[in-house]
Amino acid sequence: MIFKYLPILKTLKDYDLGKFKADLIAGITVGIVLIPQGMAYAVIAGLPPIYGLYAGLVPLFIYPFFGTSRHISVGPVAIDMLILAAGLGFMAGSDMADKVTFAVMIAFITGIFQLIMGFLQLGVVFNLFSRPVISGFTIAAPIIIIASQLGTLMGIEIPNSQFIYDIIYHIWQQLGSIHIPTLILSVFFVSFLVLMRRYYSKLPESVILVTVTLIIVSIIGISQWGIAQVGNIPKGLPAFSLPSPNLDTLKQLAPNAFTLALIQFMTVASLSKSFARKHAYTVNPNQELIAIGSSNLLGSFFQSLPISSSFTRSAISEQSGSKTSLSNVFAGIVILLTLLFLTPIFEILPEPLLGAIIVVSVSSLIDIKELKFLIHTKRRDALVALITFICVLAIGIQEGIIIGLVSSVLALLLKMSKPTVAELGLIPETRDFKNRNRFSEVKQIPGVLILRVDAPFSFMNAEFFKNYIIEKSINGKEAPKYVIIDGTTIGDLDVSAMDSLLMIIETLKKQGIELYITGLIGPVRDVIRKSDISTFVRSNRFFNTVHDGVVAALKKQDEQDGGNRLQSYLEECA
Repeated sequence: MIFKYLPILKTLKDYDLGKFKADLIAGITVGIVLIPQGMAYAVIAGLPPIYGLYAGLVPLFIYPFFGTSRHISVGPVAIDMLILAAGLGFMAGSDMADKVTFAVMIAFITGIFQLIMGFLQLGVVFNLFSRPVISGFTIAAPIIIIASQLGTLMGIEIPNSQFIYDIIYHIWQQLGSIHIPTLILSVFFVSFLVLMRRYYSKLPESVILVTVTLIIVSIIGISQWGIAQVGNIPKGLPAFSLPSPNLDTLKQLAPNAFTLALIQFMTVASLSKSFARKHAYTVNPNQELIAIGSSNLLGSFFQSLPISSSFTRSAISEQSGSKTSLSNVFAGIVILLTLLFLTPIFEILPEPLLGAIIVVSVSSLIDIKELKFLIHTKRRDALVALITFICVLAIGIQEGIIIGLVSSVLALLLKMSKPTVAELGLIPETRDFKNRNRFSEVKQIPGVLILRVDAPFSFMNAEFFKNYIIEKSINGKEAPKYVIIDGTTIGDLDVSAMDSLLMIIETLKKQGIELYITGLIGPVRDVIRKSDISTFVRSNRFFNTVHDGVVAALKKQDEQDGGNRLQSYLEECA
């Protein structure tokens, strides 16, 4: 039990000097990258840069105690900060003290949600977020983040809004006020980062740019040109404080925190599983919930913003040779030393530099290829992604995600209400039956209609399936004598479906048509045996395979009219 809930014990048991060196190098590399990134990401949430460093401190020491992934790097993440900004804008307005207080409270509540889900083994909640919803959100979110930084890059004041139209309106109103020196510097910063990422992708481009900029700005002052600088950054460690939201505040912050809890788990689960597959080890999704929840909860005691796993920094950690989750500890030590001794150095950084780092960092998340893939693969999924994308941009982040989830569920229900029903035929020289619309070589069995429903048989599709079978059986060009339902793909059967099945049996019987069912799995057979149609099951109309059902149907036809259908069929499938 101890090893299960404290994976660090297993890590330390097998730890050696080689792993220590690898984790040390990876941790220092990630820590150096985290300094500018953390400061920049705090700006996305509309908070002072120092809180991005606070978010890169305590959580990095907590995660290795509980986490099962050896490679993910935790800390502030751009998309999380955007969701946080949406909640803070609603709650705190422009009051910075309230923003900080509520941001820390949201981290606290997010951690509680994640811990509850982890201990209750609710990792399955991750499945609520279908791939189209995730795709739509992750394409829209970077666009909002980039738009939110345009004011910083142009040297104009725009509101910290999550609505694209609001940002565009304010930029349009201030086009004549663009600060040219700031804009020129911003273009240089963005170009440098893009070119570095393209041609020297293995180098930490943001660290190099920050270092060079600090050297130049310390020699040549930029305030004379009116370029904004980061300004005062408090030196020292964050103070210990227990968040204590009252009931009303808790109610207001809970939706934002719950959204963060799910989005963060989505990120952690997918990223940790990706590294686990690549390096041949296993991760426990529920334990990851506990790990990230503990990091958020305990981090909030030390002024941390909500944290999650970072795609960029995790990739850097892996490329740097990380062997265990303890690389997070070494990255945390880098942030610790920075807070104690180095924060005054960063006060002269130009604000456009942080904006450029944000823009270039999140631009890679705009995955148009994913949308094209969905369009070519499944247009229904592409529509869900498009709805999520538009709603996140036009209505709001949380609202857009909720609408995306609802549209995803509605798409699923629509699919279930009108499932694919295939008419089957015999593959010559086999006993296999395939869809007649997909296999041109299949042959229809005279007098026998064979149907397969590719969905659970439930109240959602019972009426559709009933009407389909009756339409095909009675109103078709040639009414069959027997209808066989291939039940191998029916994973469930509810009461409404049983009522419909009974009506199908009675309706067909009046027309002189018999219904056979084949291939049902055990749990479905159990439901049928306990139902009103149990007499139907016991009357030799229930078979293991379609072939057995066809043999029984043809044999009965031959007995009635003296035909030779069964012999012909057996020769066909021999």
